[in-house]
Amino acid sequence: MSLADQKLSSTEETEVQQWITTSERLKASPADTSILDKLNTHLTSRATLLGSKPSTADVAIYQSLAPAVKSWTPEQRTGQQGHPHIVRHLDFVQNSSLFGLDISDSDKIKVDVDEILYVKPPTDAKAEKERLKKEKAAIAAAAAASADAPESAAAGAGVETTLVDRTKAAAQAVVDKAVEVKDAVVAAAGVGEAKPKKEKKEKAPKPQKAPAVTTPPSPHLIDLRVGHILKAIKHPEADSLYVSTIAMGDKPGTDDTEEYEGQVCRTVCSGLNGLIPLEEMQGRKVVVVANLKPVKMRGIKSCAMVLAASPRIKEGEVDDHKGPVELVAPPADAKAGDRVCFDGWRGEPEGVLNPKKKIWETFQPGFTTTDSLEVAFDGSAVEAAGKSDVGKLTTASGGTCTVQTLKGATVR
Repeated sequence: MSLADQKLSSTEETEVQQWITTSERLKASPADTSILDKLNTHLTSRATLLGSKPSTADVAIYQSLAPAVKSWTPEQRTGQQGHPHIVRHLDFVQNSSLFGLDISDSDKIKVDVDEILYVKPPTDAKAEKERLKKEKAAIAAAAAASADAPESAAAGAGVETTLVDRTKAAAQAVVDKAVEVKDAVVAAAGVGEAKPKKEKKEKAPKPQKAPAVTTPPSPHLIDLRVGHILKAIKHPEADSLYVSTIAMGDKPGTDDTEEYEGQVCRTVCSGLNGLIPLEEMQGRKVVVVANLKPVKMRGIKSCAMVLAASPRIKEGEVDDHKGPVELVAPPADAKAGDRVCFDGWRGEPEGVLNPKKKIWETFQPGFTTTDSLEVAFDGSAVEAAGKSDVGKLTTASGGTCTVQTLKGATVR
């Protein structure tokens, strides 16, 4: 059976597509250590990219990496910082009949199975488990000893404590008797008049707190940024969706992000399958809404939204979602994470838009395109905007976001 005829589950097909995308990136940058490290780690316990099942993804990786691996030094292949599992995988692909490759011996990667420069020391799982068990027992014993110490000290000093208590009680009785005698003498001498009470000072009223400053609704509360799609695949459970991995300037450790090819990225689902070819989604710059509350779309958490333009629906018409659709393009020199704002409505965005305030729903109807194909905000379309100006969507350096052909479109 050829690889093309092999039956794969929807999950396996998605994974194959992901690896084919990775192979294309490796073909362009075969020395990218971030991709090579990830691939080498993935193959540590796998014979093929899917585990044990051969696929076209294995062939694609071989064809992308073989020319570069042929010239790898022994250190690059099997050294401490090398990628031995990649070498093993490529050797398997070029020699196994499972992959249907007919490669002459002269064109194959030369692999010396005896040339192994570094072997990671094995971990004795049983000994490690025993060591952790002993550490835990020692900590528990120390805690128990420290808890028992105060009790022992108190018990040993029992007699002494009783004697001290009796002495204190006797001394207190003498003091009490002296105070009683003094009070009697003062009363007899008539010098015990009560002192006049001090007048209570009236407390100054507490200054009232200034009311919290509330930011009036504005388009600038929507966090619009430049995003860079590193890969896009079809959603395994939804025919109309793409699943994209997009870098948009987030700091490492930000919620709902992951590292991909050395960049901090978010997963974004978009209903563009069937409207924009998948190949046009790969490696391109887009504009994203970065502070919408994440939502799950057919099992995959989507953590932003890609902006696209489509013809504005006229009154009485029904949106059939058939397009055409064009992605909003940022200026060519814009970088992932650059903020874009509408001129006349610049300001700091909110962290995450509160769905109850409906900021996006309020201002999105003003998102449009001009006759010169520039993306803009039309204040006259939204009463809450406070003015009827038209402001272009621009970067801080003044570059304008555009579309290809759609004029007077709606952008969402």
